[in-house]
Amino acid sequence: MALREASRYFGQQQLTSLASSVGLTVPTAQVTGETSYRPAFALLQAEGQSIRWRDDNTAPTASVGMILNVGADPYPYDGDLSRIRFIETAASAKLNVSYYA
Repeated sequence: MALREASRYFGQQQLTSLASSVGLTVPTAQVTGETSYRPAFALLQAEGQSIRWRDDNTAPTASVGMILNVGADPYPYDGDLSRIRFIETAASAKLNVSYYA
Protein backbone atom coordinates (compact mmCIF):
# COMPACT_ATOMS: atom_id res chain seq x y z
CA MET A 1 0.00 0.00 0.00
CA ALA A 2 1.41 3.38 -0.97
CA LEU A 3 1.13 6.06 1.64
CA ARG A 4 -0.21 9.44 0.62
CA GLU A 5 2.15 12.34 0.95
CA ALA A 6 1.58 13.80 4.39
CA SER A 7 1.21 17.56 4.43
CA ARG A 8 0.14 18.04 8.06
CA TYR A 9 0.66 16.20 11.30
CA PHE A 10 -2.44 16.28 13.55
CA GLY A 11 -1.11 14.64 16.68
CA GLN A 12 -1.13 11.30 18.43
CA GLN A 13 -3.50 9.27 20.54
CA GLN A 14 -2.98 6.15 22.64
CA LEU A 15 -5.94 3.90 23.41
CA THR A 16 -5.38 1.84 26.56
CA SER A 17 -8.90 0.65 27.43
CA LEU A 18 -9.59 -1.88 24.71
CA ALA A 19 -11.49 -4.58 26.63
CA SER A 20 -14.61 -3.51 24.73
CA SER A 21 -14.90 -2.03 21.25
CA VAL A 22 -13.78 1.61 20.96
CA GLY A 23 -13.40 4.16 18.19
CA LEU A 24 -10.92 6.96 17.61
CA THR A 25 -11.06 10.51 18.90
CA VAL A 26 -10.18 12.17 15.60
CA PRO A 27 -8.65 15.66 15.87
CA THR A 28 -10.70 18.56 14.50
CA ALA A 29 -9.87 20.41 11.30
CA GLN A 30 -7.19 23.09 11.23
CA VAL A 31 -7.64 26.26 9.18
CA THR A 32 -4.66 28.01 7.60
CA GLY A 33 -5.66 31.11 5.66
CA GLU A 34 -8.47 30.00 3.38
CA THR A 35 -7.50 26.32 3.48
CA SER A 36 -9.04 23.84 5.90
CA TYR A 37 -7.19 20.61 6.71
CA ARG A 38 -8.66 17.59 8.44
CA PRO A 39 -7.06 14.25 9.28
CA ALA A 40 -7.22 12.02 6.20
CA PHE A 41 -5.25 9.00 7.40
CA ALA A 42 -3.69 7.47 10.48
CA LEU A 43 -0.79 5.20 11.30
CA LEU A 44 -1.90 2.41 13.66
CA GLN A 45 0.39 0.25 15.80
CA ALA A 46 -0.45 -2.38 18.43
CA GLU A 47 1.55 -2.54 21.65
CA GLY A 48 1.50 -5.25 24.32
CA GLN A 49 -1.07 -7.52 22.61
CA SER A 50 -2.58 -7.81 19.14
CA ILE A 51 -5.67 -5.76 18.32
CA ARG A 52 -8.63 -6.47 16.01
CA TRP A 53 -10.40 -3.78 13.99
CA ARG A 54 -13.39 -3.29 11.70
CA ASP A 55 -14.13 -0.20 9.65
CA ASP A 56 -17.81 -0.77 8.87
CA ASN A 57 -18.92 0.84 12.16
CA THR A 58 -19.49 -2.64 13.61
CA ALA A 59 -17.81 -3.74 16.83
CA PRO A 60 -15.01 -6.26 16.31
CA THR A 61 -14.52 -9.09 18.80
CA ALA A 62 -11.35 -10.66 20.17
CA SER A 63 -11.61 -13.26 17.39
CA VAL A 64 -13.38 -11.42 14.53
CA GLY A 65 -11.96 -8.53 12.55
CA MET A 66 -8.73 -7.55 10.83
CA ILE A 67 -5.69 -7.96 13.06
CA LEU A 68 -2.89 -5.58 14.00
CA ASN A 69 -0.05 -7.74 15.28
CA VAL A 70 2.32 -6.60 18.01
CA GLY A 71 5.74 -5.76 16.59
CA ALA A 72 4.48 -5.12 13.07
CA ASP A 73 5.28 -1.90 11.24
CA PRO A 74 2.68 0.85 11.69
CA TYR A 75 -0.36 0.20 9.50
CA PRO A 76 -1.43 3.15 7.30
CA TYR A 77 -5.23 3.45 7.39
CA ASP A 78 -6.87 5.95 5.03
CA GLY A 79 -10.53 4.96 5.27
CA ASP A 80 -13.25 6.78 7.19
CA LEU A 81 -11.63 7.48 10.56
CA SER A 82 -15.01 7.94 12.23
CA ARG A 83 -16.14 4.36 11.43
CA ILE A 84 -13.15 2.27 12.53
CA ARG A 85 -13.45 0.37 15.84
CA PHE A 86 -10.88 -1.63 17.86
CA ILE A 87 -10.72 -4.33 20.53
CA GLU A 88 -7.84 -6.17 22.19
CA THR A 89 -7.30 -9.88 21.55
CA ALA A 90 -5.97 -10.28 25.12
CA ALA A 91 -5.66 -8.04 28.17
CA SER A 92 -3.14 -5.16 28.28
CA ALA A 93 -3.17 -4.16 24.61
CA LYS A 94 -2.53 -0.54 23.64
CA LEU A 95 -3.12 1.15 20.31
CA ASN A 96 -0.85 3.98 19.20
CA VAL A 97 -2.31 6.29 16.55
CA SER A 98 -0.73 9.19 14.64
CA TYR A 99 -2.96 11.41 12.49
CA TYR A 100 -2.06 13.11 9.20
CA ALA A 101 -3.64 15.15 6.42
